[in-house]
Amino acid sequence: MATEHFEHLSSPTAAILERLAAMNGFKRPADEPDPRPLPETGSVEAAMGAMVEASMTLLADTALEDELDEVLWSIVNIFHRRVTHIDKLLGDNESEQREQQRAQDGSEVKSVELERLFQKGQNLTEKRDAFEEIRDCAGEHYRAQIGSAWLPRTGSKVSHKALTAAVIESRDFLSAKRRRENEVHCPDGTRIAFAGGPEVQDHNAIWAVLDQTREKYPI
Repeated sequence: MATEHFEHLSSPTAAILERLAAMNGFKRPADEPDPRPLPETGSVEAAMGAMVEASMTLLADTALEDELDEVLWSIVNIFHRRVTHIDKLLGDNESEQREQQRAQDGSEVKSVELERLFQKGQNLTEKRDAFEEIRDCAGEHYRAQIGSAWLPRTGSKVSHKALTAAVIESRDFLSAKRRRENEVHCPDGTRIAFAGGPEVQDHNAIWAVLDQTREKYPI
């Protein structure tokens, strides 16, 4: 018995709509997930290498050769500025998520809005990390050609690529270790503070208040 194979293809109407969207510069809303993949590491390396090489070929042995350092620095800075911009958007998104968490009332509308903000934050994080990878790759080409590390003129250069699961676990371990060491010097139980004038030295009055409090609050 012959086996029939069915191939699922998009409809002609869908193909036409996609072509029209591309021709008219359709842009997907920023808060909607984008199914397209992020640039692959190999593509990033090849593109940055070609960009730096093209700039050097263009300016070498010309009156603009002295500007090569600044031009290569600016190439890296293009992607660094995108990282900085997306970091600001992530900060705004975090504030919106916290506000929406406080506003949750069990309704589907509030829940959907929180999910939308969470998805938007995920998309921004992925974009930020991708631009960081491109910037760091371009920075390596800058260092190879100029002989010094690329640094921004203002602010700082942070790369989340180094923040691996092992780093996070190590930081959590050290934080827990410091917390345990500090707790050794602090007795367990409820902390009670006394305030007042000279009468605060009256230990009988203090014990009387403590006894009354224990009767009312056995814990």
